Amino acid sequence: MTRRSRLWARAAVAFAFINLAGGVFAAATGEPLHAATHALLLVATAFLWWRLAPQPDQAQLAGVRQTMQSIDHLQQSVEAIALEVERIGEAQRFETRLLRERVERSSPKKEQ
Repeated sequence: MTRRSRLWARAAVAFAFINLAGGVFAAATGEPLHAATHALLLVATAFLWWRLAPQPDQAQLAGVRQTMQSIDHLQQSVEAIALEVERIGEAQRFETRLLRERVERSSPKKEQ
């Protein structure tokens, strides 16, 4: 923010505060037209702040979109890897069970 824009921002804040205080004072003293003028100036100031606020750069928005797409793609990849690892673990458990059953059937049993 440049020095000039900071000066304008401070002036706008002061203008809004003066209008708010003036509107409260005018309403308290029973001057509805005066209070309405301050309210109108306060609304106009808020509108100008909204219109003159810096808008996000479209290049930045495109970069954010691309980053979000990359993160989504990475998340999908990690989920796919997790599923495959789970399948490998299940196959390992199944194979271990088959080998254990085979060893139990083939081992000679001692009865004495």
